[in-house]
Amino acid sequence: MCLLVFAWKTDPDHPLIFAGNRDERHDRAAAAAHVWPGTDAVLAGRDLAAGGTWLGVTLSGRFAVVTNYREGLDPPKAPCSRGALTADFLQGDMTPSAYLDALRPRAQDYGGFSLLVGDGDRLHGYSNRGGAGGPVAPGVHGLSNHLLDTPWPKVQLAKARFAALLEQKACNSDSLFRLLADRAPATDVALPDTGIGLELERRVSSAFVQNPVYGTRCSSMLRVRLDGDLYFAERRFTPTGESIETRHFHAAGDKP
Repeated sequence: MCLLVFAWKTDPDHPLIFAGNRDERHDRAAAAAHVWPGTDAVLAGRDLAAGGTWLGVTLSGRFAVVTNYREGLDPPKAPCSRGALTADFLQGDMTPSAYLDALRPRAQDYGGFSLLVGDGDRLHGYSNRGGAGGPVAPGVHGLSNHLLDTPWPKVQLAKARFAALLEQKACNSDSLFRLLADRAPATDVALPDTGIGLELERRVSSAFVQNPVYGTRCSSMLRVRLDGDLYFAERRFTPTGESIETRHFHAAGDKP
């Protein structure tokens, strides 16, 4: 059950600062973040089961991330993979609003999702399970497996800690990876009821979900500067929650 926090147009030097955890079954094959061959410099991990990705950027400034929308223990099956939503946007040239307008008529072909897409100047969000969608307002935002800024305990806590780092001008890879590494569960009284039972609600209520079957597979952070300069880092984990690799990427911007 993924978690992400980001600041959109709150820092005068960095229009986008992002940190997020990807949670997935550990036996689902996936490639670490890399520049995809044959693309316009798409930098992303890759789901080797369906070919998409949960999070990616391009050297031209496109950005996309998707999370599942939690719908109980037996969510309805859908014919299309949600990872294609991000991959298609990253590899295309449509504006965020045009992409989402084209997606809406076929959005129910996918399982429940919340999607963010941006091109450096604009950032838009949309969920096929409700919410108004449209442009994301400047500010600090959080998303897990519901709608943008739904106040689940781990979303609220991560947003507060993230905002403090922004205030301190301390959003570097070390501090953001520490934020994402929090394994403390929420108290029972604060847990949402999403139809998965109390025990599982507890297990997935921490920022970092440690479980040998389903848990946090990787943590990612991204900073994009006004001139387009971007820094991206990804840290991957074993099923026991141990870090196995951290990859760092930097691309110099060319905007005046």
